[in-house]
Amino acid sequence: MNVVLFQPEIPPNTGNIARTCACTAVDLHLIRPLGFSTDEKAVRRAGLDYWDKLNIYYYDSLEELFAKYPEHNFYFATNFTERHYTDVEYSEDDFLVFGKETAGFPEGFLEEHAENCVRIPMKEDIRSLNLANSVAIVLYEALRQTGFNNLV
Repeated sequence: MNVVLFQPEIPPNTGNIARTCACTAVDLHLIRPLGFSTDEKAVRRAGLDYWDKLNIYYYDSLEELFAKYPEHNFYFATNFTERHYTDVEYSEDDFLVFGKETAGFPEGFLEEHAENCVRIPMKEDIRSLNLANSVAIVLYEALRQTGFNNLV
């Protein structure tokens, strides 16, 4: 399983997500530009001492990531779809992609990938959940479906 953050902006979110990925043996892929340095104290503190237990990869664009893994499934978390994240049948090598905290994905991107968009149900007048919480919710459903990645 893989988690992808598209241009993350908030260091503690990325640190918390890195910690979740380390704890679940899931690879983390970061799409530049990042809104911070991964050497920043806030990122390190949120990830605690798990950074050496994490596979983390960097890309300059989503297209670069797609080109590297052309045979894999990519699922995009967004509020702009009807399909719930629980309606997907996940595979062990899937990529769960989450947009930028303040802006999501680039204009037109979700329309191009509409068949692979998923949402977390929430109250209608609320814009979004915290990014780290959203990643944990979707990731654990995918892990549940695929046998929890041999976790104990």
